Amino acid sequence: MTAPHLPAPEVQARPASTATFFCGEGLHKRFGGVQAVRDISLNVPRGSVFAIIGPNGAGKSTLLNLMSGLYQPDAGRMIFDGVELVGLPAHKRVRLGLARTFQKLRLFKQLSVLGNVIAASHIHHEIPAWQYVVHGAAFGRDHARCRAQAIKLLGFVGLERRASMRAASLAYGEQRMLELGRALATSPRLLMLDEPAAGLNAAEVELLLERIRLLRECGMTIIVVEHNMDLVMKISDRVLVMDYGQHLFAGTPAEVQANPSVIAAYLGAMT
Repeated sequence: MTAPHLPAPEVQARPASTATFFCGEGLHKRFGGVQAVRDISLNVPRGSVFAIIGPNGAGKSTLLNLMSGLYQPDAGRMIFDGVELVGLPAHKRVRLGLARTFQKLRLFKQLSVLGNVIAASHIHHEIPAWQYVVHGAAFGRDHARCRAQAIKLLGFVGLERRASMRAASLAYGEQRMLELGRALATSPRLLMLDEPAAGLNAAEVELLLERIRLLRECGMTIIVVEHNMDLVMKISDRVLVMDYGQHLFAGTPAEVQANPSVIAAYLGAMT
């Protein structure tokens, strides 16, 4: 897969800032007798790449599910750009500008590649409901706009030549990139990526790194849950390390690599 020479999707450019864009305080989540997330707090600056790492079962994906609205916390609060998120369902968070990908792919596999991206853009449609039944001029204009945006996004993730193919027929790495393109179709301000490099070969990981860098340069805030330490250390501004559902350490990539507790609990186990 070669990197496309197309502009990045239309993301409103913002300079990187130390101001908190997403804040979680004292988050807890229990499943029966398992405390999956225990007293986790995090502050994600606007325009940054924030990574969450830890061993399998550390609670990383559960934390992302709390942030995206798939789960509600048992305790704690979350603020996104001044808006309280606790109690809001996932679809309302998407309208606020939060989007995510999933560790286990959730594509519409019987739709075309282009159709998958167009479907995601419906969250921001501004046409009367009746025009979905009786297609009027507003529906036509909106559909044309969504199609053009989707084609542009497919170029961004390197799939423009696959637009007419069924999503199920794509190679696994291409399906990963399609999920990224579909998330971007919702026009996010905060993009959450759950294991985006899982199953990718070295060339695909490099393309993913390039795409994340370009999105950050456009001002997008990105949270990455990832096991690929090379990717994490190359792209992240700050890293939160979790272990057994709890906060273990937080700092810059260099600080994480040098911390004895992190090395013992996670990085050392990878070598």
